Amino acid sequence: MAIADYLVTDDLTILLGLIAVTVFLLHNLYKPQPLVHPILLGRQSDVGRVRNPGESALYRNYNTGLLGRFAVRPEKDINVLSDIVKSDFDTPRTLWSSKISNAQLKERISAFGSGLVQFAGLVPHEDNVLLLLNDSLEFLISDFALASHSIPSFTISSPSLLSPVLESHPPSAIITHARFLPHILELIYDAHESEHHTIIVVGDFDPNAVGKAGDVIKVVKWTDVESAGANGEKITSATPSPDDVFTVSFFASDTGQLQSAHLTHANFTAGIAAVRAMLPLSKGIGSLDTIASAHSLSTSFGRTVAYTAILEGCSFATLDSTQLFHIEDAMLENNVADILSATKLSIPSPTILFIKAAHLQSLSSSITAEAKKSFLLYSFANRHKLAGMAEGFITNDSLWDRMVFHAARFAVLGDYANSIRTVVVSGPIESSYLTPARVALSVPLVNSHTHPLAAGPLFATYPSDVQTFPVPSQHTTDPFAHIAHVGSPSTNVEAKLVGVNDESIENGMDPVGVLMVRGPSIGRVLGVGEASYVEVPSSSDEGWVGTGEKAKILANGAFKILAGRK
Repeated sequence: MAIADYLVTDDLTILLGLIAVTVFLLHNLYKPQPLVHPILLGRQSDVGRVRNPGESALYRNYNTGLLGRFAVRPEKDINVLSDIVKSDFDTPRTLWSSKISNAQLKERISAFGSGLVQFAGLVPHEDNVLLLLNDSLEFLISDFALASHSIPSFTISSPSLLSPVLESHPPSAIITHARFLPHILELIYDAHESEHHTIIVVGDFDPNAVGKAGDVIKVVKWTDVESAGANGEKITSATPSPDDVFTVSFFASDTGQLQSAHLTHANFTAGIAAVRAMLPLSKGIGSLDTIASAHSLSTSFGRTVAYTAILEGCSFATLDSTQLFHIEDAMLENNVADILSATKLSIPSPTILFIKAAHLQSLSSSITAEAKKSFLLYSFANRHKLAGMAEGFITNDSLWDRMVFHAARFAVLGDYANSIRTVVVSGPIESSYLTPARVALSVPLVNSHTHPLAAGPLFATYPSDVQTFPVPSQHTTDPFAHIAHVGSPSTNVEAKLVGVNDESIENGMDPVGVLMVRGPSIGRVLGVGEASYVEVPSSSDEGWVGTGEKAKILANGAFKILAGRK
């Protein structure tokens, strides 16, 4: 018999066949395309072909390449800090609670800088100033004014460092808030350095506190300094060199040893270039954006984020947790309430968040808890979200977002839920937290690694990297097993590990050792005291700087870094 005799068809068979073919074609045609090409995720770093004994190979960002030139400035005309405030941006933006244009900002910087020289008596290239200010517009104006007159500024990352800094590096002047004045005076007396200080006070202070200062300490109002500069002769200083150190950032090692990072104009212009590069290329920062940051301006990375906002002409504010100097003993937690603290300021709803790992965990768990109130719908929505992430795709405007997650985000974030489009997180975080966070937020999420020595990020993941990895066993002995990777080196940073096991590398194992970095965004580190907080030389003749952190390099060129310095 012919084969056709065995194939009996009717209209129903043909209809079912057409339906099956249609479903197959629709599934493939409408299958979400990955947001990042898999090849880029499989090779995130460009790796050197040779290595020295006891060291790993050299790693650079794949987009930069081993032969590429590092970005040292965000734009060709940006060479020093004063160039960041561009004259061609006329539209006012909101900085904290103050609406101000670039022209007004430049005018106030010029006035305060002139007042520092005329009224406060500071001498360019000779004096230095300790900035003991919480994040504010006064901090930015003071910072730019000091840099324009080549008067180095000091910042400290913790109030506990104040006494050691006053003892080992007594500044010529201190700028602080009025409510801290009595405490500052007491510390100055204890350090026996009263003859060196002029104190510039932001806000109204108690005249009795000034009386206690005596004649050896000059106490003036911040507004008086600005007014004197605005009404008097404008003082201009020679334009500084990009390689001039304009700020020293003090921080503590894990052992409590005082360290200082000496940072130049070039370090910060390179840092701004690195911050811009780690954000989505299709959604770069614009004048309509608002940045909310959990990084204090007293840290090098925090200042770079603020400088980036100034350059782009967008609004900017910091969260309550960035307040390093406060009278109350209670520490502010990094949680959803802290993220929402920006609502107390008259700024537009944030579009870009620079937050810490604890913020992300709190935000993710809160949104997930709200979404789970939808009972059965949440399980379907979560499963579809995970299926999309398995294909390398995620969106915050899908059917399941509209049915489940939109309401959950609004319940937690309010109006922020509709405005946030990018989140940059810094700090050690477990990999198991990232997938729920990506599902909950469904916006580009960058996991970055920063260090007090660097003005920009040292490492950062692709914004649209939504890879999921198997959860390792809780009994594993690998200290890196549960840590989320931080991607490849930043666009203007190269990295290597020292103290590696040569035999294990030759056998194909992932390199593990102490992290060394170099690049235009990395400053010069100096320790105070004899002991070093790193187990390797803190720097070398080739420009390498040891971060003191233990790291592991994965096969695709991504890095994992332990929380504590080793």
